[in-house]
Amino acid sequence: QVQLVESGGGLVQVGGSLRLSCAASGRAFNSYAMGWFRQAPGKEREFVATISWSGGTTDHADSMRGRCTISRDNAKKKVTLQMNSLKPEDTAVYYCAAAARTGSGHVQPEEYDYWGQGTQVTVSS
Repeated sequence: QVQLVESGGGLVQVGGSLRLSCAASGRAFNSYAMGWFRQAPGKEREFVATISWSGGTTDHADSMRGRCTISRDNAKKKVTLQMNSLKPEDTAVYYCAAAARTGSGHVQPEEYDYWGQGTQVTVSS
């Protein structure tokens, strides 16, 4: 089992940057694919980025491609989402998630087994 705690959210102006972190505890962190999702008020949870257990494969949502980068440090049990050129439509609660699956490209929330509590990102214009 894995416990996940997000941090790094906050209020930022349009065009600004934020670095979200997800700290994991529990066993076998390096056997999980990890992902970031977000959910805005009144909308469904949507995929942002995912990274394979080794960190060798990543995928990003079209809406964020070129503006965000996901990375992981298995020794520190940490996943990071660097977001740049933020827009008001990026405002949402951002969630870190872990999937007990092999392979890569896990973009559906149903594929993930563990979730953090979320961290609020607000982009003001």
